Amino acid sequence: MNKAEAKIEIEKLTEELNRHNHLYYVESNPEISDFDFDMLLEKLQKLEIEFPEFASEVSPTKRVGGDITKKFETIKHRYPMLSLSNSYSLEEIKDWENRNHKLIEESLRYVCELKYDGVAIGIHYKDGKLHKAVTRGDGEFGEDVTANVKTIRSIPLQLNGTYPSDFEIRGEIFFPWNNFKELNKEREEMGEPTFANPRNTASGTLKLQDSSIVARRGLDCFLYGIHGAELSESGHFEMVKKAESWGFKIPNVNKRYIELTDSVEGVMAFINYWDQKRSELPFEIDGIVIKVNDYDQQEMLGSTAKSPRWAIAYKFKTERVSTEMISIDYQVGRTGAITPVANLKPVLLGGTIVKRASLHNSDQLVKLDLHSRDAVYVEKGGEIIPKIVGVDVSKRFNDSILFIFPENCPECGFKLVRNEGEAQHYCPNDLYCPPQMRGKVEHFISRKAMDIDGLGAETIGALFDAGLIRTSADLYKLRFEQIIHLERMGDKSVNKLLDGLEASKDVPFERVLFAIGIRFVGQTVAKKLAKAFGSIEAIMKADHQQMVEVDEIGEKIAFSVKEYFSQKESIDLINDLKEAGIRMKAEVKEGESDKLEGKSIVVSGVFNAFSRDEIKQLIELNGGKISSSISSKTTYLIAGDKMGPSKLKKATDLGINIISEDEFIKLINK
Repeated sequence: MNKAEAKIEIEKLTEELNRHNHLYYVESNPEISDFDFDMLLEKLQKLEIEFPEFASEVSPTKRVGGDITKKFETIKHRYPMLSLSNSYSLEEIKDWENRNHKLIEESLRYVCELKYDGVAIGIHYKDGKLHKAVTRGDGEFGEDVTANVKTIRSIPLQLNGTYPSDFEIRGEIFFPWNNFKELNKEREEMGEPTFANPRNTASGTLKLQDSSIVARRGLDCFLYGIHGAELSESGHFEMVKKAESWGFKIPNVNKRYIELTDSVEGVMAFINYWDQKRSELPFEIDGIVIKVNDYDQQEMLGSTAKSPRWAIAYKFKTERVSTEMISIDYQVGRTGAITPVANLKPVLLGGTIVKRASLHNSDQLVKLDLHSRDAVYVEKGGEIIPKIVGVDVSKRFNDSILFIFPENCPECGFKLVRNEGEAQHYCPNDLYCPPQMRGKVEHFISRKAMDIDGLGAETIGALFDAGLIRTSADLYKLRFEQIIHLERMGDKSVNKLLDGLEASKDVPFERVLFAIGIRFVGQTVAKKLAKAFGSIEAIMKADHQQMVEVDEIGEKIAFSVKEYFSQKESIDLINDLKEAGIRMKAEVKEGESDKLEGKSIVVSGVFNAFSRDEIKQLIELNGGKISSSISSKTTYLIAGDKMGPSKLKKATDLGINIISEDEFIKLINK
């Protein structure tokens, strides 16, 4: 393909992928499968690497992240991001409406919106392209989080249609419930503490230094406030609808996420509707925002130093109930983490009957000073997850007994340990503690691991109870005549299970590595290790230094991997899985070479032809290992602009070969 053809193809693919991205993430109406999208994206990535001069700044390849931000620059808002006055009473909403009528004689219309519990953002667009994204901060100054915001797929990088040449749009970045739960599930599988709520997690994610991690977490955004000198509409509601035609994801009118009304009764109806329905939303809200619609009327009403007079927020009261705590169970997870769970006298809360509430860890028990038969206050954290928030000490019985966190595992009796800096206690008897043994096998067969059709947690439990399995490798030794005698297992079910086991032998090595269940080795880490070392033997032989030189592999992960493979039982499991025919080597991908085989490379600074993430892809594609820190084992330091002086000094002191971006390109093009 010549340059002219490449330019046309890159422009065509960029436009097509941006359109599919909008259909999927904004309109929820995809036209192609995920696989087909990924194939088109991979094609574009290869072309952009080969012809970097034609790569667009709004290319969909920018969505995967990869930029590292050590410090978020402070930016002054062009239009102050004022806070809203809060109200917890419907009477206060009526008083606010009456004050508006005292200042404005003509009729008023109001826009009612959901008050998303996330992170406020202001995004500046120039000539239809995303220019800068800034957090609220103190309202006058915020932080530049542009690199991270570009990874949020519902936020357009390039606008459609006819739009102002220079404007700012504001909205709320939030964590959808499903994505939040999936993230916590992954962290739990890795043996890491779970996040408390979507709002704080969205805020923390947006401030991560590595945008590739932000890209993987699945943040979302509704945009609903337009500021600029060239606005074509006279009212807020109409302007939001106009923004939808430019490609923005706005609050859904059909689902009543935003509504226009000409009366305070309409406002009250909107508030009452969502007070009842908020638990059904796929994201978290904590109230309703009411705004005067007309821009001229907004200007007449003006603002105080802190908040606009033309808008107000109605905050929902968190529903709290009191009930009796009956007992505490101590659950043992797959990684051995002990989680205390309170058993409650059933109580109605938020439209559902609540019988149990997580107490998280021993620190929470101490903080609440829980005793037997205590009267406890229960709320739904994030409107969904029940949590105990306090104790009514005045109702405590004289003979009640203080709950004390156990010293030994409730399942196997092993003495519990608590590592320094960690909140949870663990049972270290991972090889023989029954819940951990079952949990490891359940993790092994899960969808993102081996994805074995015909096997679920219930069947795994039955196989354990029958003494047919003890480890995941035992699954591949099962025979038809053994399984057919289990309850609810007929010929069809047994054959489906055996076929699923056979099919799992084709699962890629990176997923096998994740399925094994090494603590702290989640999907991303497993992928990094598989790419860096290529086989289970190489990972097992790698020393600590080689491990931490792999991108995103820190001391904690390296120690966990080495500790796992130091155990005889782990080696036996790997050998049994090998014997069963499970893949223990990474497949060679098309276009790969070994030009950088055995070379450890550090990438630092800002580059011209490629982004840092694209350079890393090229290193891996050509067999090199990416390292985050310079050591005596580093082969090359690829140095870009604005590289840290400490890295440069260390590389010079160690005599590391420092090469430029152009020299690197020549190296791989030999």
